Amino acid sequence: MTSYQSRSQDLDTGELPLVERVVKISRVAKVVKGGRHLSFSALVVVGDMSGRVGVGMGKADAVPDAVRKGAAAARKSVVTIPLSGSSIPHEVISKFVGSVVMLKPAGEGAGVIAGPSVRAVVELAGVKDILTKVRRSTNPINVVKATFQGLQMLKDPVEEFDKRKQLIEYAKVRAEERSERAERNRQRQNRRPPTPNPVPNVAPPTAG
Repeated sequence: MTSYQSRSQDLDTGELPLVERVVKISRVAKVVKGGRHLSFSALVVVGDMSGRVGVGMGKADAVPDAVRKGAAAARKSVVTIPLSGSSIPHEVISKFVGSVVMLKPAGEGAGVIAGPSVRAVVELAGVKDILTKVRRSTNPINVVKATFQGLQMLKDPVEEFDKRKQLIEYAKVRAEERSERAERNRQRQNRRPPTPNPVPNVAPPTAG
Protein backbone atom coordinates (compact mmCIF):
# COMPACT_ATOMS: atom_id res chain seq x y z
CA MET A 1 0.00 0.00 0.00
CA THR A 2 1.42 3.34 -1.05
CA SER A 3 0.40 6.81 0.06
CA TYR A 4 1.51 10.31 -0.96
CA GLN A 5 -0.17 12.45 1.67
CA SER A 6 1.67 15.54 2.88
CA ARG A 7 1.45 17.44 6.13
CA SER A 8 3.49 20.07 7.93
CA GLN A 9 5.55 19.32 11.03
CA ASP A 10 7.65 21.68 13.16
CA LEU A 11 11.15 20.49 13.99
CA ASP A 12 11.97 22.79 16.89
CA THR A 13 11.03 26.23 18.05
CA GLY A 14 12.37 28.84 15.67
CA GLU A 15 12.94 26.43 12.77
CA LEU A 16 11.03 26.36 9.52
CA PRO A 17 8.23 23.76 9.27
CA LEU A 18 9.05 20.57 7.40
CA VAL A 19 6.66 18.89 5.02
CA GLU A 20 6.21 15.21 5.73
CA ARG A 21 5.38 12.75 2.97
CA VAL A 22 4.66 9.05 3.40
CA VAL A 23 6.12 7.25 0.38
CA LYS A 24 5.35 3.63 1.20
CA ILE A 25 3.56 1.65 3.89
CA SER A 26 4.20 -2.09 4.00
CA ARG A 27 2.43 -4.76 6.03
CA VAL A 28 4.68 -7.41 7.54
CA ALA A 29 3.29 -10.75 8.76
CA LYS A 30 5.40 -12.84 11.11
CA VAL A 31 4.40 -16.36 12.07
CA VAL A 32 4.82 -16.92 15.81
CA LYS A 33 3.82 -19.68 18.19
CA GLY A 34 0.41 -18.18 18.88
CA GLY A 35 -0.37 -17.41 15.22
CA ARG A 36 0.46 -14.54 12.86
CA HIS A 37 1.74 -11.24 14.16
CA LEU A 38 1.04 -8.24 11.90
CA SER A 39 3.18 -5.10 11.90
CA PHE A 40 3.69 -2.16 9.56
CA SER A 41 6.70 -0.30 8.21
CA ALA A 42 6.54 3.23 6.82
CA LEU A 43 9.02 5.05 4.60
CA VAL A 44 8.78 8.79 5.27
CA VAL A 45 10.47 11.76 3.60
CA VAL A 46 10.59 15.23 5.19
CA GLY A 47 11.83 18.52 3.74
CA ASP A 48 11.35 22.26 3.77
CA MET A 49 11.37 22.63 -0.06
CA SER A 50 14.33 24.99 0.29
CA GLY A 51 17.34 22.69 0.28
CA ARG A 52 16.78 20.56 3.39
CA VAL A 53 15.55 16.96 3.18
CA GLY A 54 15.65 13.76 5.24
CA VAL A 55 14.56 10.12 4.91
CA GLY A 56 13.52 7.67 7.62
CA MET A 57 11.95 4.27 8.22
CA GLY A 58 9.55 3.43 11.04
CA LYS A 59 8.16 0.09 12.22
CA ALA A 60 5.26 -0.49 14.60
CA ASP A 61 2.15 -2.58 15.16
CA ALA A 62 -0.08 0.27 13.94
CA VAL A 63 0.19 2.49 10.87
CA PRO A 64 0.10 5.85 12.74
CA ASP A 65 2.88 4.73 15.08
CA ALA A 66 4.99 3.51 12.15
CA VAL A 67 4.52 6.84 10.36
CA ARG A 68 5.38 8.78 13.51
CA LYS A 69 8.57 6.76 14.05
CA GLY A 70 9.52 7.15 10.39
CA ALA A 71 9.01 10.91 10.56
CA ALA A 72 11.15 11.13 13.71
CA ALA A 73 13.93 9.15 12.03
CA ALA A 74 13.67 11.34 8.92
CA ARG A 75 13.96 14.55 10.97
CA LYS A 76 17.16 13.23 12.55
CA SER A 77 18.68 12.58 9.11
CA VAL A 78 17.90 16.00 7.59
CA VAL A 79 20.77 17.35 5.49
CA THR A 80 21.26 20.54 3.50
CA ILE A 81 21.91 20.21 -0.22
CA PRO A 82 23.17 22.89 -2.63
CA LEU A 83 20.72 24.10 -5.24
CA SER A 84 21.36 25.97 -8.47
CA GLY A 85 18.28 28.07 -8.98
CA SER A 86 15.38 25.67 -9.41
CA SER A 87 17.61 22.71 -10.29
CA ILE A 88 20.77 20.95 -9.07
CA PRO A 89 24.34 22.13 -9.74
CA HIS A 90 25.55 19.10 -11.70
CA GLU A 91 24.74 15.55 -12.72
CA VAL A 92 25.20 12.67 -10.25
CA ILE A 93 24.72 8.91 -10.40
CA SER A 94 24.01 7.15 -7.11
CA LYS A 95 23.72 3.45 -6.31
CA PHE A 96 22.06 1.91 -3.27
CA VAL A 97 21.81 -1.89 -3.05
CA GLY A 98 20.24 -2.82 -6.42
CA SER A 99 18.96 0.60 -7.50
CA VAL A 100 20.88 3.08 -9.65
CA VAL A 101 19.49 6.63 -9.85
CA MET A 102 20.69 9.35 -12.20
CA LEU A 103 19.93 12.99 -11.36
CA LYS A 104 20.55 15.53 -14.10
CA PRO A 105 20.01 19.31 -14.12
CA ALA A 106 17.19 20.64 -16.30
CA GLY A 107 16.33 24.05 -17.68
CA GLU A 108 13.83 26.33 -16.04
CA GLY A 109 10.29 25.25 -16.78
CA ALA A 110 11.14 21.59 -17.45
CA GLY A 111 9.51 20.42 -14.23
CA VAL A 112 10.28 17.33 -12.20
CA ILE A 113 10.59 14.41 -14.60
CA ALA A 114 10.71 11.49 -12.20
CA GLY A 115 8.85 8.52 -10.83
CA PRO A 116 6.86 8.74 -7.58
CA SER A 117 9.69 7.59 -5.31
CA VAL A 118 12.31 9.98 -6.71
CA ARG A 119 9.76 12.78 -6.99
CA ALA A 120 8.96 12.62 -3.27
CA VAL A 121 12.59 13.27 -2.35
CA VAL A 122 13.53 15.91 -4.92
CA GLU A 123 10.33 17.92 -4.51
CA LEU A 124 10.69 18.12 -0.72
CA ALA A 125 14.32 19.10 -1.23
CA GLY A 126 13.14 22.12 -3.23
CA VAL A 127 14.13 20.98 -6.73
CA LYS A 128 11.61 22.18 -9.31
CA ASP A 129 13.39 21.29 -12.58
CA ILE A 130 15.27 18.00 -12.91
CA LEU A 131 15.69 14.98 -15.17
CA THR A 132 15.94 11.58 -13.49
CA LYS A 133 16.34 7.96 -14.49
CA VAL A 134 16.07 4.80 -12.38
CA ARG A 135 17.84 1.67 -13.55
CA ARG A 136 17.84 -1.92 -12.30
CA SER A 137 15.77 -2.34 -9.11
CA THR A 138 12.68 -0.16 -8.73
CA ASN A 139 12.10 -1.04 -5.08
CA PRO A 140 10.75 2.20 -3.55
CA ILE A 141 12.92 1.93 -0.44
CA ASN A 142 16.13 1.45 -2.43
CA VAL A 143 15.16 4.16 -4.94
CA VAL A 144 14.39 6.71 -2.20
CA LYS A 145 17.65 6.01 -0.37
CA ALA A 146 19.64 6.09 -3.63
CA THR A 147 18.07 9.47 -4.46
CA PHE A 148 18.82 10.80 -0.96
CA GLN A 149 22.39 9.56 -1.28
CA GLY A 150 22.72 11.22 -4.69
CA LEU A 151 21.53 14.57 -3.31
CA GLN A 152 24.18 14.32 -0.59
CA MET A 153 26.82 13.89 -3.32
CA LEU A 154 26.01 17.33 -4.79
CA LYS A 155 28.65 20.02 -4.34
CA ASP A 156 28.44 23.78 -4.58
CA PRO A 157 30.65 24.91 -7.52
CA VAL A 158 31.67 28.14 -5.76
CA GLU A 159 32.74 26.31 -2.60
CA GLU A 160 34.60 23.67 -4.62
CA PHE A 161 36.42 26.39 -6.58
CA ASP A 162 37.47 28.10 -3.35
CA LYS A 163 38.66 24.78 -1.86
CA ARG A 164 40.72 23.93 -4.94
CA LYS A 165 42.15 27.46 -5.02
CA GLN A 166 43.23 27.09 -1.41
CA LEU A 167 44.81 23.70 -2.19
CA ILE A 168 46.76 25.21 -5.09
CA GLU A 169 47.98 28.08 -2.93
CA TYR A 170 48.96 25.66 -0.15
CA ALA A 171 50.87 23.51 -2.66
CA LYS A 172 52.73 26.60 -3.91
CA VAL A 173 53.68 27.62 -0.37
CA ARG A 174 54.92 24.12 0.40
CA ALA A 175 57.00 24.06 -2.80
CA GLU A 176 58.57 27.43 -1.91
CA GLU A 177 59.38 26.20 1.60
CA ARG A 178 61.05 23.08 0.20
CA SER A 179 63.13 25.11 -2.26
CA GLU A 180 64.21 27.55 0.48
CA ARG A 181 65.16 24.65 2.75
CA ALA A 182 67.23 23.06 0.00
CA GLU A 183 68.97 26.38 -0.71
CA ARG A 184 69.85 26.84 2.97
CA ASN A 185 71.30 23.32 3.07
CA ARG A 186 73.47 24.07 0.01
CA GLN A 187 74.75 27.34 1.53
CA ARG A 188 75.54 25.58 4.81
CA GLN A 189 77.55 22.94 2.98
CA ASN A 190 79.49 25.63 1.02
CA ARG A 191 80.45 27.48 4.22
CA ARG A 192 81.75 24.35 5.88
CA PRO A 193 85.65 24.21 5.71
CA PRO A 194 87.08 21.36 3.72
CA THR A 195 88.31 18.46 5.77
CA PRO A 196 92.13 17.96 5.54
CA ASN A 197 93.39 14.78 4.02
CA PRO A 198 94.61 12.40 6.72
CA VAL A 199 98.41 11.82 6.86
CA PRO A 200 99.15 8.20 6.14
CA ASN A 201 100.91 6.35 8.91
CA VAL A 202 104.32 5.22 7.66
CA ALA A 203 106.07 2.58 9.67
CA PRO A 204 109.72 3.47 10.60
CA PRO A 205 112.35 1.46 8.79
CA THR A 206 113.64 -1.47 10.67
CA ALA A 207 117.38 -2.02 11.19
CA GLY A 208 118.66 -4.85 9.02
